[in-house]
Amino acid sequence: MPRSSKSKSWFPKIPAIAYEGAGTKNPLAFRHYNPDEMFDGKSLKEHMRFSIAYWHAFRGVGSDPFGPGTIVRPWESGKDAVSVAKTRMDAAFEFFAKIGAPFWCFHDRDIAPEGKTLAQSNKNLDALVAHAKDLQKATGVKLLWGTANLFSNPRFMCGAATNPDAHVVAYAAAQVKKAMDVTQELGGENYVFWGGREGYETLLNTNLKREQDHLGAFLHAALDYAKSIGFKGQFLIEPKPKEPTKHQYDFDVASGIAFLRTYKLEKYFKFNIETNHATLAGHTFQHEIEVAAAAGMLGSIDANAGDLLLGWDTDQFCTDHRELTLAMVSILRAGGLGTGGFNFDAKLRRPSIDLEDLFHAHIGGMDAYALAFKTARRILADGLFEKNVADRYASFDSGYGKDFEKGKLGFKELEKLVLTQLGEPKPQSGRQEYLENRLADYLTGSV
Repeated sequence: MPRSSKSKSWFPKIPAIAYEGAGTKNPLAFRHYNPDEMFDGKSLKEHMRFSIAYWHAFRGVGSDPFGPGTIVRPWESGKDAVSVAKTRMDAAFEFFAKIGAPFWCFHDRDIAPEGKTLAQSNKNLDALVAHAKDLQKATGVKLLWGTANLFSNPRFMCGAATNPDAHVVAYAAAQVKKAMDVTQELGGENYVFWGGREGYETLLNTNLKREQDHLGAFLHAALDYAKSIGFKGQFLIEPKPKEPTKHQYDFDVASGIAFLRTYKLEKYFKFNIETNHATLAGHTFQHEIEVAAAAGMLGSIDANAGDLLLGWDTDQFCTDHRELTLAMVSILRAGGLGTGGFNFDAKLRRPSIDLEDLFHAHIGGMDAYALAFKTARRILADGLFEKNVADRYASFDSGYGKDFEKGKLGFKELEKLVLTQLGEPKPQSGRQEYLENRLADYLTGSV
């Protein structure tokens, strides 16, 4: 990786991660992710559009609700916060290049320290954005999306755009404006809104409708500003239920769609879907993808997983072949992610403190998604499941079923059909066990 003369290698013992195939014994190599492998005229690297989450990979310290951090990195030393941030970014881009990720993502406060005033915070951010611009040019790594951290600082304890204090809403708007500016400057292809505290704990002190109205107005103002600066990137909403706020307005994709349609924003936003958030909402990852795709709002993926035995956002690296294959079937059926990608919004486990662990985690995640992509392609090419679904709904392809879908038949006409012609329906098997067995065939390579 090209570096300035003052820079050093932070991972000198770890080479660029290469594809060595399924039979390799090298733990620092890809088994399934061959970035140059071609599918339909595009490389696997272009299909997957992998991205590294700066906040977990380079700001995560292994802390959890019950204890402080366990991870100490060699680049986290120095008294000047901006200088430390630049050194950290050098290490990050060396990692991006060695792991072979074409994209990265960040919150504004991930890459630059917050100052005592907004002006100082903006000055710090400008210094790090200039540094990132040089590193992007040197490595070829691009920005998938940027966003603003509107949840960590105590000022946002009651929300940002939905805060009951207009002063806080104004501050949030100023912070998002700057985050959009720097996302544009770095060539970001998307901008994400994650309402980490946009919700409430109790209605005893909350005007729910007013807060939602404010959130709608906030997003319209963001659209207006994007237009004024010529930002062409896709706006994304990232749903998340329950954590940290008990009742969040961005609970899941379905509630997000309802909100966007209520405030006439549905033409301008898509969804950045996180696996762990889906399960916290009581859904599967595939369900959230399908709901977004059905509305034409599937935008991007935060690639991680939760622990089903724990009730919080554990953000683990996902290596579940079955879950990811089903997700990839839905993504491919929907036509892919467009300007989105697969961002590893996942963090190392608390005892995983070595530098090598950072590589092992991302290798596993990238391999798992690549294998799922290939398995999903076989499933769709064979068409077994597609045919089963088509057969199951065949009664709506002609006759009275088709007329019903087109709105040509009402209750009176349908009642007459049942009374005079159709009689009692004959139950048809859903064949679930058969289909699950066939899925297992694909997952084990039997097909």
